[in-house]
Formats: sequence, structure tokens, C-alpha cells
Amino acid sequence: MNGHKNILIVDDEKDLTDLIAINLEKSGYQTSVALNGRQALAAIAAAPPDLILLDLMLPEVSGIEVARRIRTDPATADIPIIMLTAKGTENDQLAGLTMGADDYIAKPFSMRVLLARIEAVLRRTAKPAASKKLFSLGSIQLSTDTHQATVDGQPMRLTLTEFRLLCALIQAAGRILSRPVLMQRAMGPGVTVTERTIDVHVTSIRKKLGPHSAMIKTVRGVGYRMTESAETDDLIEAESSPNL
Repeated sequence: MNGHKNILIVDDEKDLTDLIAINLEKSGYQTSVALNGRQALAAIAAAPPDLILLDLMLPEVSGIEVARRIRTDPATADIPIIMLTAKGTENDQLAGLTMGADDYIAKPFSMRVLLARIEAVLRRTAKPAASKKLFSLGSIQLSTDTHQATVDGQPMRLTLTEFRLLCALIQAAGRILSRPVLMQRAMGPGVTVTERTIDVHVTSIRKKLGPHSAMIKTVRGVGYRMTESAETDDLIEAESSPNL
């Protein structure tokens, strides 16, 4: 089953890329390797992979810049990205996620953990079977069949995680979803991220919703809910901090 999935490994440590490639191929994946940012961009342009393992610190073109270019190109914007980096601080994690990474693993990591995270991210790319495929709320429309979203008829460039979060909020039909519930629906079971990570993704979605950003409301101390109305009340308020 995994043999149809090609994973691009981008890291300047050749010993590590060789080790990752061996383990992925043993698990049934196809792999390709890039040792710097320029090689990665060329490889992606030539043959877009199903998933990218991307180191943050790369020669020539940084991992952050590679991620930015992937996300701003409509042809590659939907490719899931897992950041691999020796930088493990929350700020580094948030920087990667803000640039469009779908998950983040700090070095050193076990191959079992890496494989589990890859499987979780790839599960989120699978099309749902025998389920509703079109959702809408106000001016927003989502298709889970094509993983495309529009607002006011214009396409939204969402990362896979952002798409899943927005879909979960719309499907909740105005109900409050806690951050742990949103994590599970967007990141998949068994994936642990900080609540701050969800806040970063929600902030990015709000920016992409433009004048409709206030449809996503923060329930203080709990999580988020989404309504067609942009009005707020005493208990539920739109996030105002530019850092969240």
C-alpha cells in the first residue's frame, strides 16, 4: 500500500538521509533525497512527492524558505510537510508551522516515531469514503473530495492541517470544539502537539478568511467555534492578538 507513496527527504546530513531512506523503503515507501534547498526545489518541480521530510537548517536555501515556496505555488501547496530539525524550541516549532509545515519532529528521533507521524499525516490526505464531500458556511465552501476551499468564490491556499481544522469547525455546526479535539481531528490520533500549535494554525486560517475572519471565535480557556455570524458576545470573542 505504501509503495504508491513517494517521500522526499531533504537534509544535508547524508548519513541521516540514508538511514531514513532505508527505513522508509523497508516500510514500503518510495524515497528520493535532496541534500540542500535548491536540490529540493528542483526535485519537487520535476516530480512532486506525496510527502516531504524537510530539515529547517539547509545550505543554499533554508528549510523555511523551501516551505514558503512550496506553499505559495498552487501546484505544490497541498503537499504535506513534516519538519525535521535539531532546533526543538517552541519558537522554532511555531516558525515551521507558520510557514506551512503539517507536523514537526525534533532531532534526535526514533524511526518508529517518524513512521507513525508519516502515517498520520498521509491518513489526512486520504479521501473520505461514503461521506459528505461538500460543506459550506456563509461565504465559505469546502470540498473534501478535492481538498479545496473557497471564500467569496475565491480559492483559499490552505495547508492540509488548516483545511482539516476549518472542515472540523464547519462540521461542528456552531458547537464549541476544544483544542484537544481539534488536534485529534486535524493532526490524527496519537500525534501530540502543544495547544499553541492549534492557535497558530487558527490564526493563519483567519488571515486567509480576510473580512470573514471573525466567523471563527475563541472560547476563552476552552477552544473555538465557528458561526456564520461575525458578531461576538461576552463569552466568545474573536482572537485579537497578532501572535495567536
